[in-house]
Amino acid sequence: MALSEQEEMIMSLFAKGLGNGEVAERMGISENTVKTYVRRAMAKLGAKTRSQAMAEWISRKLDISM
Repeated sequence: MALSEQEEMIMSLFAKGLGNGEVAERMGISENTVKTYVRRAMAKLGAKTRSQAMAEWISRKLDISM
C-alpha cells in the first residue's frame, strides 16, 4: 500500500535526521499527529519498529528488494 503525501514527507524528514518535534514544527502539525502518521506508515510498510520502517521505505525508494 502506498504512503500518503504526509507520510512520505515525514519519512523523508526522518531520513534527514529530524526527530518527531522537529518534523512537527517543520510541517506545522502537532507531535502527536506526527506519531499517528508514523504508526500508519509503519503499518503500510509492514514494519514493527521505526527503524524497520525507514529501512523498508528507503529500499522501496531505491527499488531494492530486502
